[in-house]
Amino acid sequence: MRNFTKWLGAGLGFTLGGPIGAAIGFTIGSFVDGFSSDEITAEQREYQRKIKQNQQHQNTQSGDFEISLLVLASIVIKSDGKIDQRELNFVRSQFYAMYGEQRANNAFKLFKGVIKKEISARQVCFQIREHMPHASRLQLIHFLFGIAKADEFISEKEIDEIRKIAGYLYINQRDFESIKAMFYDTSENSYKILEIEKTASDEEVKKAYRTLAKKHHPDKLQDLGEEHLKGANEKFQSIQTAYEKIKRERGI
Repeated sequence: MRNFTKWLGAGLGFTLGGPIGAAIGFTIGSFVDGFSSDEITAEQREYQRKIKQNQQHQNTQSGDFEISLLVLASIVIKSDGKIDQRELNFVRSQFYAMYGEQRANNAFKLFKGVIKKEISARQVCFQIREHMPHASRLQLIHFLFGIAKADEFISEKEIDEIRKIAGYLYINQRDFESIKAMFYDTSENSYKILEIEKTASDEEVKKAYRTLAKKHHPDKLQDLGEEHLKGANEKFQSIQTAYEKIKRERGI
């Protein structure tokens, strides 16, 4: 853990300040297991130095998406009144898949502290919305649904929490329902994913696919780094699969 602050400060911009930065600082000071009192004090001082150093650098950087995921995931996991171990395992596995062992260990260590703190979804989302582009915010929602389904059942409270987060992030209802449909297996899901009605014409189907493919194309997330493109590709594949299913049904 001697490299904890080095990891924490690397690639961070806007998340070093505001309510997200406050939650991280609180975690470092109070809930990170495995630190001696001297190490905690040193980590706090270094973190405060990095905040001051980054006050003029408020753009989204690679680590900002990681920290935003971490904080929002903690909110969704607690929304149904319990912390399910399967959901925690999903977060850990996603961190490992995206970031590798050392970075994932640091991220999950911080996550276990953040999840113990009450955090305002509204304030956190306002901070994210101010600095993160729309395509990245859509990807956050996709990840949150993945967490919610990790225990094989997405509760209404989890759906409501993710819907609330989506609203705070200025993601409209159609985009929200489209991403939500990617995590359910029903006969009309393909149309929901493409944000159209089953009565849509063939030309409307094609147009909807082109619009969604452009909106969710993984190239829009290149700035987030290779580690976050896997989830983007999964989301994009859901759109392609929905389109192919409708084409087969209609004989297009």
